[in-house]
Amino acid sequence: MSDTPFGFGLPPEEPEDGDNGKKKGGQGGSQGPANPFGFGGGSGGADNPFAALFGGMGGPGGEMNPGDLGAAFQKLGQMLSYEGGPVNWDMAKDIARQTVAQGAEDGTMDASVSPGERAAVEEAVRLADLWLDGVTSLPSGAGTVLSWSRAEWVEETLPVWKDLVDPVAERVGAAMGDVLPEEMQAMAGPLLGMMRSMGGAMFGTQIGQALGVLAGEVVGSTDVGLPLGPAGKAALLPGNIANFGSGLGVPEEEVRLYLALREAAHQRLFAHVPWLRSHLFGAVEGYARGIKVDTTKLEDVVGQLDPQHPEELQNALQQGMFQPEDTPEQKAALARLETALALVEGWVDAVVHAAASPHLPSADALRETLRRRRATGGPAEQTFATLIGLELRPRRLRDASRLWALLTDARGLDGRDALWEHPDMLPTAADLDDPDGFVHHEQLDFSELDKMLGEAAGSGTTKPDLTKETGEDGSEEGGKPGGDGEK
Repeated sequence: MSDTPFGFGLPPEEPEDGDNGKKKGGQGGSQGPANPFGFGGGSGGADNPFAALFGGMGGPGGEMNPGDLGAAFQKLGQMLSYEGGPVNWDMAKDIARQTVAQGAEDGTMDASVSPGERAAVEEAVRLADLWLDGVTSLPSGAGTVLSWSRAEWVEETLPVWKDLVDPVAERVGAAMGDVLPEEMQAMAGPLLGMMRSMGGAMFGTQIGQALGVLAGEVVGSTDVGLPLGPAGKAALLPGNIANFGSGLGVPEEEVRLYLALREAAHQRLFAHVPWLRSHLFGAVEGYARGIKVDTTKLEDVVGQLDPQHPEELQNALQQGMFQPEDTPEQKAALARLETALALVEGWVDAVVHAAASPHLPSADALRETLRRRRATGGPAEQTFATLIGLELRPRRLRDASRLWALLTDARGLDGRDALWEHPDMLPTAADLDDPDGFVHHEQLDFSELDKMLGEAAGSGTTKPDLTKETGEDGSEEGGKPGGDGEK
């Protein structure tokens, strides 16, 4: 688990431009004041909400166009007058789009999807669905197949990111607002309003930066184990798929098919397990409710703050004074979320491997590549660590995949997939530690039930109602001499 949700206390590293060594973020490497009015550290670029306003402006010599300057101050006024929720999502989207426009970490730029790429993606997803029909009892969940550019991924997934991040940001913001006594809050109303606006800008800046970087790496709408795109729509990013497959020595069509299998498998799960989305997002909200901020340092800073020296507040922010404490509620919620995500990813890993192995010579190599991507801190882990303090443990993914494979052997496709009917039926974190024990226990339970049902069928009687007791004359009794229906 990350110790710094939203990057509090640890200045996020800015990506380097591989061509000229300058920092990304529109400052062009110019030397200016160190993070003026900044939140969370870093200088310039998207790490600074103010610097982001001026990014990319000016002529070749760095001079500022008066029209650009006016537009920047207009944006600044809009930011300070923001009265929305805990995150300034307009700013987050703008910064994410700016980051996408500057290119991915490997220097590749975003581009519109060509008709040929769109056709190849549609064909891959349709073929993937056909292969999945033979390895899972869950029917197709992708009614539509989409091909996205990176900018389109930002636009299409932003609503889900709002659902994911807002509860955490709201709780942290409330903890910050609880520092001042009520009488001081009344006196400092305008200042608190500005602080809320700046807090929204701070969150929006960091989230926009993270999403912009993530958009350069994801290959579909379900890379982080959550349904980020519209329901029933499988989506892949052809440009990022090409980058992912570069250097693997695997034909591009095989890479595309394998990733289409993963996207289509996720879509089946989220389409036909209606409680799964609310279960995952409910765990995030549970994590948010457990957030408690140690405000002692903030109280000291506020009490000694000199209005003529706002850099004191800036320095305190950079030192991590808003770093949330770990609480039992947080740990329990994160454990539930981590286990559920591991089960989702493990199921997808198992069914995709079963579907791909007979058809793709590179299936084993691609499977291991994706597992190592997680183990070395891929985009999913980094983004979750930045936004909500969660890091997926690769060990859980491997254990979950093994458990689903064992269940397939023991109970078949229908018996394995039936565990998704209710969250109480799913394996727990302890079961991931001992998958063989879980499968053996499940076999015993179901073999006894099958035996009872088989005996009832052989004797010509109907299947017994196991919720009621039967009297000597065959009539149903309520379980008590009065026949009142109680056990």
